[in-house]
Amino acid sequence: MTSLRLPLALALIGALAFIGTGDPAHAQGQTIKIGILFDHTGPFAAAGSLNVWRGAKMMIDYVNERGGVAGKYRIVQVDGDAQSKAEVAINEAERLLNAEKVDILAGIYSSAHAVPLAEKVDKQKRFLWITTAISSKVFDGRNLQYTFRPQPMGTQFGELSVQYVNDYAQERLKKAPKELRLAIIYEDGAYGTDVALGNELRAKELGLNVVLKEGYSVNAPDLSALVTKLRAARPDVLFHTGYNPDIALFLRQAKEQGLRVKAYIGHGAGHSQLDKLKEAFGKDVEWFHTVDPIASQLIDPRKLKPGVGDLTAEMVKRYKALYDASAPTEAIAPHVSMGFNNMWILLNDVLPRAIQKHGGWSPDALAKAARETDIPEGGTMQGYGVKFYAPGHRFAGQSERAFAAVFQIIEGKFALVFPKTAATAQPVLPLPASSPFAAR
Repeated sequence: MTSLRLPLALALIGALAFIGTGDPAHAQGQTIKIGILFDHTGPFAAAGSLNVWRGAKMMIDYVNERGGVAGKYRIVQVDGDAQSKAEVAINEAERLLNAEKVDILAGIYSSAHAVPLAEKVDKQKRFLWITTAISSKVFDGRNLQYTFRPQPMGTQFGELSVQYVNDYAQERLKKAPKELRLAIIYEDGAYGTDVALGNELRAKELGLNVVLKEGYSVNAPDLSALVTKLRAARPDVLFHTGYNPDIALFLRQAKEQGLRVKAYIGHGAGHSQLDKLKEAFGKDVEWFHTVDPIASQLIDPRKLKPGVGDLTAEMVKRYKALYDASAPTEAIAPHVSMGFNNMWILLNDVLPRAIQKHGGWSPDALAKAARETDIPEGGTMQGYGVKFYAPGHRFAGQSERAFAAVFQIIEGKFALVFPKTAATAQPVLPLPASSPFAAR
């Protein structure tokens, strides 16, 4: 009998200790409130923000249908609309955190929103989970304690696209890499500046020739002067970072003024919204590139941890049922994957550990759980692993295992063309003569 009493006593002590920590499941009726902040209106909505929200919502619904986090804790989703404006994003974050009393703030599409928001939210000691915004300035040197981002940062996007051109220069463009003329243009906010810096740094490291690097305002009404400068610089390859409206303006004026290049490479955002590009320019965007984390449905599920590919199939099924039944599977924007996959990491990995190991979902419990995340490559739907840099590191809170990839529009669909180890198609370089942007 004594041998039975001791385990029972220890179990009772453990249960009392758990209640003593202020278990939020007991206090809040086993629900977790998550504020989901994206741009539902304004130019960023069509540039990808709405698609990330769709992915995040589909994952929250998926988890709730299965009983909630750890099969027990239902998610209550509270939405906020940043309206594609930084000041509105900050006000919405304040509303979600302090009026709606959400336990977690998640989302954030624009880097221009994420950079100021991360610091403000962290100072309040509230937990912020960034699914999308890529600027390295979100973390660089700030030593944030409660802010985490599982996906790659902007400088990595810029570095990868230059590496792609370098590796294929001789084989496809028939020039030694150092003989190529490169031009870099970008919207001059946190997102564009960061990606362009990555372009520039990798080009310098490889000894490549950058003939023009210039930023512009995302609200610029006319980019014809920039097109004129590009024509004078005669680049072989154009690297462009922007959002939907400015990309459309640039491409329209570039076509009108006869800008010609051997390769055109975009970086996420508007360049990854294939439906919007085709709606505005039709077949003119054939053979354009974009850089983004891999759209989950383009990855061979056999290269992922068992069961992960099944989640991708679930994402595709739900997206077609809810938003676009006629969408070709390959054409579903990578932003849908960002919302679905990165929310899955939070709900499937971080939150269960916070509850089971650290007593609940307070900001401190969540931050401890996030720092213990250790997902190997192939362990997420977008292929990358997740391990966050520790406090004190220059990029504390950023995943060190995240990576992006280069895609090209081939026969009207995105094909994965770089890195070579993950590629599912060979790139088409240079732009064929049938492209109105092709060098003659």
